[in-house]
Amino acid sequence: MARNMLDAAMADRDEMIRHRRYLHAHAETGFDLDRTLSYVRDQLAEKGIEAKVCGRCGLTAEIGRGGRKILLRADMDALPVREESGEDFACRDGAMHACDHDMHTAMLLEAAKLLKERENELGGRVQLMFQSAEEILQGAADMLENGLMDNGRPDAALMIHVLTGLPLEPGTVIVSSPGISAPAAGMFEIRLQGKGCHGAMPHTGVDPISAATHLVLGLQTLTSREIAPSDTAMLTIGMLQAGDTANVIPDRAALRGSLRAMDDGVFAHLRTRMEEISRLTAQTFRCTAEVEMLGGCPTLMNDASTSAMALRSVRQLLGAEKAMLSGEMGGSAARSSGSEDFAYISHEVPSVMLALAAGRPEDGYAYPAHHPMTRFDERALPVGAAVYAQTAADFLAQA
Repeated sequence: MARNMLDAAMADRDEMIRHRRYLHAHAETGFDLDRTLSYVRDQLAEKGIEAKVCGRCGLTAEIGRGGRKILLRADMDALPVREESGEDFACRDGAMHACDHDMHTAMLLEAAKLLKERENELGGRVQLMFQSAEEILQGAADMLENGLMDNGRPDAALMIHVLTGLPLEPGTVIVSSPGISAPAAGMFEIRLQGKGCHGAMPHTGVDPISAATHLVLGLQTLTSREIAPSDTAMLTIGMLQAGDTANVIPDRAALRGSLRAMDDGVFAHLRTRMEEISRLTAQTFRCTAEVEMLGGCPTLMNDASTSAMALRSVRQLLGAEKAMLSGEMGGSAARSSGSEDFAYISHEVPSVMLALAAGRPEDGYAYPAHHPMTRFDERALPVGAAVYAQTAADFLAQA
């Protein structure tokens, strides 16, 4: 079946490109995916697959009958980034699929078609999970809390993440080694309350900007002084907003950022300390601080047997030269510093994350994900679809 699966996906390449470009041109963010959700549900219906809304803006469906079950996941949301890619099908609405979720969705739509056409050959069930709000790390948890596994807990789960800007031939697949491959994460906002006054009379007010700048510096000591050198953690402040004019000290300042750690215990410690440092730094400068977590996820755990199964399946499909194990690559390739809320699924069922190369710098794909000028090589689409479908079929064929 393996060669047939890849050949069939290759034959449908134009259809996948059409799906991908429609989704790209109509990018939507967070849980606000009405047009995307309708498009995906309609495409599944055309293939004879009935999808149900799950949670605020997710879709789930099943193919096959009885036996074991494997879950295949694709995320559908974009980023609030104004696109500068220069693509003819670029989104004009201030959102952008800069993290390839349009590719993920197009590939899983094709995989659904391939699996539906072979439904009688499957040794069990495939659950499709089309998810919203991955970029804010809230969509997977929302679907889990709203019945994702009510029709039976999957025996395994798999996701594919597309990567660009890597010196790998398009269609090369990296299978995560057993263990943690993506960090626990939390997005946060810190709101500082001071007292506004005239800029020429600072003694009559309480300056939240001064408190905010000291807080930014103080938070950096968390990763440099409070964890072991062998641990990995990242704290980033990506937004600092305060004031409207040059000669007024404002009442308030706000910071937004992200905290990540490759160990859930380290993450919990850093989160507690972040809240303490925020509160006490604000107090030092006569302000008050309020910390709000805006979304997050645990570490992504890759199951050893599921990883081994996926590697065997992908190597049979593509050949050993196009299928790598992340742990064999060394360096940063073995782990991702970016978080992935599929982690919630990985803490419920044995799971594995795969990465799919889709753009070499020498071919003009020089910008990384999340950049407004990033682009993805569509030649990877059929490979990703075939990997989704073949890995699911192989898993269900196991005794």
